[in-house]
Amino acid sequence: MQLKPTYRILFITGAFALGLLIVYILSIAGAKSKGPIQNALNQAENNILNIENSLIIEKRENKRKKALVAYDSIRSNIDILKNPKKILLGASDNSKSESFEEIINLEDSLNTTFPILSIYTAWGSKANEQFPELAARTIINLGSTPFITWEPWLEDFDEAEFPGIPVPEKRGKGSLKAIANGTYDKYITKWGQGVKALDKPIFLRFGHEMNDPYRYPWGPQNNKPKDYVAAWKHIRSIFDSLNIKNVLWVWAPHPAYGYFDAFYPGDEYVDYVGIGILNFGDAATWSKWWTFDELFGVNYEEFSSFKKPIMITEFGSLVVGGDRGHWFADALRQTPKKYPQLKSIVFFHQPADKTITSKVVSWYFINDPATLDSIKEQIAMWPDSLKIK
Repeated sequence: MQLKPTYRILFITGAFALGLLIVYILSIAGAKSKGPIQNALNQAENNILNIENSLIIEKRENKRKKALVAYDSIRSNIDILKNPKKILLGASDNSKSESFEEIINLEDSLNTTFPILSIYTAWGSKANEQFPELAARTIINLGSTPFITWEPWLEDFDEAEFPGIPVPEKRGKGSLKAIANGTYDKYITKWGQGVKALDKPIFLRFGHEMNDPYRYPWGPQNNKPKDYVAAWKHIRSIFDSLNIKNVLWVWAPHPAYGYFDAFYPGDEYVDYVGIGILNFGDAATWSKWWTFDELFGVNYEEFSSFKKPIMITEFGSLVVGGDRGHWFADALRQTPKKYPQLKSIVFFHQPADKTITSKVVSWYFINDPATLDSIKEQIAMWPDSLKIK
């Protein structure tokens, strides 16, 4: 059923008002009633998102599925996904929480359809830190494969649910050893059950850039490389005990910090090597206008030595410091022949990023005709055998 715009606005407004009412009741009821009322609020939110996603899917799913018909037999076969003959394009966009409308708009602007849609989720006890079932199922219903970055932030875990854990500000130190020792098994198990219930393959990137000593609490400033490996293997052991067979494991160190071998869990535990390739240009004092070869090519031989398909997990360039359209064109022109082990490229299309620089930067290029044309032109020149049409 297609809702008219007026009815849709009235529905969303009414649902939002209901949510505010529930929040008000929750604040009055106090902690003893928090559980059931919070569950009701979460369910109301999910119902709203389901309606919104249904509207998006209803409008566009037939077009997307038709465009992805060549991918349909691939996305259900995890063995083919482990070594695809085609280059799988994808994108992430966090401008709307559970909606993929902006990514679909980007697809339309590029005259393509992404087999992979990327989302991020943190660890924790909060509702939005559980397995993202709604987003994952929406991606699958749209004809694509979910790519989930699973970030082990531990500050939000409830001490009543996980007795004995340190206070939030001390959980980063030794966090990976705690994971490996079973402290968070209850959470991992429930999350894994959500993965299994999908019954479709997903790409999963756990604890990315673990060799970066500056950015994430699971880095080497708080943990030893062997603890990262132990945590990875422990999570895999839980998934294996649940007989979870639909995960493609993406191991993704930071290309600039080396020591890759020390953090590598082992061939039997990894399906893809992931690399983030982001050109910050002149946006920060420590950066400059790096070419694609300087960011990716310099590490390609070493990452290829792991004998795994390679995924560019975050692919983007800022506009400050050079010609962004030329940067993308140069990168995509080289991809098929020069880097044959590169099997997936995921555009990092985020509108507001403040994870590295002191100011918010935008990786958006949907409103940049020159960049869009450069990307379209280069992808069109790839051999048909490499493209999902």
